Amino acid sequence: MSEFSPEQQRDFEAAAFRRLVEHLRERSDVQNIDLMNLAGFCRNCLSNWYREAAEADGVALSKDQSREIVYGMPYAEWQARHQTEASSEKKTAFETNRPKDH
Repeated sequence: MSEFSPEQQRDFEAAAFRRLVEHLRERSDVQNIDLMNLAGFCRNCLSNWYREAAEADGVALSKDQSREIVYGMPYAEWQARHQTEASSEKKTAFETNRPKDH
C-alpha cells in the first residue's frame, strides 16, 4: 500500500465521503430502514457523525443543519418527497437489529 501524507489521507477520505453523500442523494429509492437493516447505518447516522465531528472541533451544528448537509435539502422535505411506509417485516428486522444509539 502506498504511504499517504496526513493531508492526502484527509483529502481522500473527504472525497470518499462526498461521493457517498452524492450516491445516497441519487438513490432516494433506498430507504433509511433498508440501509439500517442491511448495513447498520443510514443517512441520519451519517449526519449525526458529521455533527459530532464538527462539535469535536468546536463548531456548533444542529441536527437539522447536519441532516440538510447529508440529504441536500431539509429533512422534512426529503421525507415528504421520498420516504415510504416501511413494511412490518422491515420494522421487525429494524427493532431486532437496531444499534443502541438509534
